[in-house]
Amino acid sequence: MIYLDNAATTKTAPEVVEAMLPFFSEYYGNASSIYTLGSASKKALNQARRTLADYLGAKQEEIYFTAGGSEADNWALKAAAEAYRDKGKHIITTRIEHHAVLHTCEYLEKQGYEVTYAGVDENGIVKLEELEAAIRPDTILISVMYANNEVGTLQPIREIGQMAHDRGILFHTDAVQAFGQLPIQVDELHIDMLSASAHKVNGPKGVGCLYIRSGLKLRSFIHGGAQERSRRAGTENIPGIVGFGKAIERAVRIMPEKTKKETELRDYLIKQIYEKIPYCRLNGDRSRRLPGNVNFSFQFVEGESLLIMLDMKGICGSSGSACTSGALDPSHVLLALGLSHELAHGSLRLTLSEENTREEMDTVVEAIAEIVGKLRAMSPLYEDFMKSQTAGSCASDL
Repeated sequence: MIYLDNAATTKTAPEVVEAMLPFFSEYYGNASSIYTLGSASKKALNQARRTLADYLGAKQEEIYFTAGGSEADNWALKAAAEAYRDKGKHIITTRIEHHAVLHTCEYLEKQGYEVTYAGVDENGIVKLEELEAAIRPDTILISVMYANNEVGTLQPIREIGQMAHDRGILFHTDAVQAFGQLPIQVDELHIDMLSASAHKVNGPKGVGCLYIRSGLKLRSFIHGGAQERSRRAGTENIPGIVGFGKAIERAVRIMPEKTKKETELRDYLIKQIYEKIPYCRLNGDRSRRLPGNVNFSFQFVEGESLLIMLDMKGICGSSGSACTSGALDPSHVLLALGLSHELAHGSLRLTLSEENTREEMDTVVEAIAEIVGKLRAMSPLYEDFMKSQTAGSCASDL
């Protein structure tokens, strides 16, 4: 099997699993307990919190553990909207956010808030002038993702954060795809709230975090006990949190080498696809993107068919189309980049890890070229297109 869907989830690293195991059966005490067994869990909880805080250049008490990135996004947007509604009820985000943000914004619109969705250019980079023009006296929050989960484009987070802070507006970033992949310093980037998830960086599923800058008066998201400094009730997932901390510790340690290798493989894969397969388009910025992200659209090809046939060859990827979730509409991200519905439906996202090899990339390109050729051979649209090309050539010859 060649696994190229690391943006969806990653394999839990062996050292992460090893760090987690004792907290299932040996140090299983409740971290809120006062006896020694509980104290061991509390110590591990604090250590993981410190690791994440150090990575972000944050304070330990500014890290709140959640059940994942979606919960963190929901918490950030809903709590900020409620806390600052006396100042205004206007929120700005972008058209290419993850659905955890977009659907939360839709919910808030039903509660009487106004949301402006800023556009992006053809490479998926937010239009700063459009975002700035959307700011109003009653704007209370700007939420822009750090790196797009589909096309991998990196946003100008520092500039957006500065823009927000200069106007006294809160700035939240969904950093689920960037967390542990890139160096992030919240103060330098003017970030007030940041969402992250462990399973995107070789950690366990079901655990994430929300960074909340000190001084922000946000309500509790889950009511109950006094866990997470009374802001997120519920017995802490100690094994998961320990795994998250170990995953970030590992990510920081291997980041330079990992980034170099994935970037080289990414660029090699892009070059090979362009050379071997005609009528295709790279989605997202050519270089301003996550190290391991490759997203192509293939003309006259249905992305779901391409995925299924790749799976039959033992290659795991994903499509920019939402068809696999039961929806018939193509990716909202690709449409925001200006792609036609037809081209958006023919997309393929391949996201790499440090374990992938150049030999695997060669195998993948060969497989894609073969499958695309077969699918186009069955396409009446491709047949008509090739006839028009031939006719055009003959006409020019005359």
